[in-house]
Order: sequence, then C-alpha cells, then structure tokens
Amino acid sequence: PTPLTVLLTGETGVGKEMLARTIHLSSNRADKVMLAFNCTAVPRDMLESQLFGYRRGAFTGADTSYVGVIRAAEGGTLFLDEIADMPLDLQPKLLRFLETHEIHPLGEPHPIKVDVRVIAATNANLEKLVAEGRFRQDLFYRLNVVHLRLPPLRERREEIPALVEHYIRRYADQQKKGRLTLTDEALEYLLLYNW
Repeated sequence: PTPLTVLLTGETGVGKEMLARTIHLSSNRADKVMLAFNCTAVPRDMLESQLFGYRRGAFTGADTSYVGVIRAAEGGTLFLDEIADMPLDLQPKLLRFLETHEIHPLGEPHPIKVDVRVIAATNANLEKLVAEGRFRQDLFYRLNVVHLRLPPLRERREEIPALVEHYIRRYADQQKKGRLTLTDEALEYLLLYNW
C-alpha cells in the first residue's frame, strides 16, 4: 500500500505484469487506473512524446496536444515494462520525473506535477547494464527501491500441482466440461518439464 517505486525482475513469462497488477490492486490506488506501457513497443523517436506528452504545435505534425501515458495514469499506477530498453538519452528525463514527480511535456513552458506510482519490470540484468554504461546508475537506484525477483516455474515446482488444478478447473468450467482430472503420469511430466 505504499507509494514506493517497485522493480520487478525475472525471465520472460514469469508473470511480472500480473504481479504489478496485484500490487496495484493491493494499494490505496486500486480504484484508479493502472496503465501498462512497453518501452520497446514504441519507436525510439516517439518514446519521449508517448511518455511525457506534448503541446499542440510543439513540433511538425503536432496538430493536437497529447497528455502522454504518465499524465494519463494520474493518481494511479504506471507499469513500465522492458525498462532496460529505454534509450540512454531519455533516462535522465525519467529520472527527473521519479525524483520530483514532475514532467515537462514537449512545448510546455513549465513542468507539470503528476501523482503516479511507478512499477518497472525487466528480464535483463540491470546491474550488468549499469556496469557496461548502457543504463544509468542513478536511474537504477531510483527504480530499485523495492526489488522483487520472480523466479521461473522450474525454481518453484511445488506450485505446479496447485496451478494445474486451478487451470483445469477454470477451463473445464469455461468449456462446460464438468469435473476434469489429470493422471498422475501427466502431472509427473509437468513437474519434470524444464519450465
């Protein structure tokens, strides 16, 4: 329930966004929006305007103003997925936002205060990227206030039977198949699989 920044790390597919949603729903911001933004889904030259927004006329083609995803998440939570892929030249602006809770949209004469909790996620080793000069150390520290590493399923095999039971029940109900079960042999294959 705190407003602290959270960094989620783990391999692709371990459920980082699902955990981010759970954190949001457990916070005092649960009744507000949670926006997920993938830092690799937007072309590099548009990333700044997508995050921070812009004022009409700020650049050629800016026919209307755009608030950006940070302001769109006002009062709620912003989930920044694939944060390790944020370009170095944009990292200082994100750092400034995390430090001051202010953004400076393109074309705006003054910064704008924004109340947004940030949860960031990556499958990359940020410490290694910092050592290689590919990720700012000060930004890493600002993001790494609360660090949660999600282990892959192969490191938590004891959860597999409960997960299997959950999904069999869920999809059996959804498909109106009645009570389905799994053979011991099939469960053993799932337990031994290299998730």
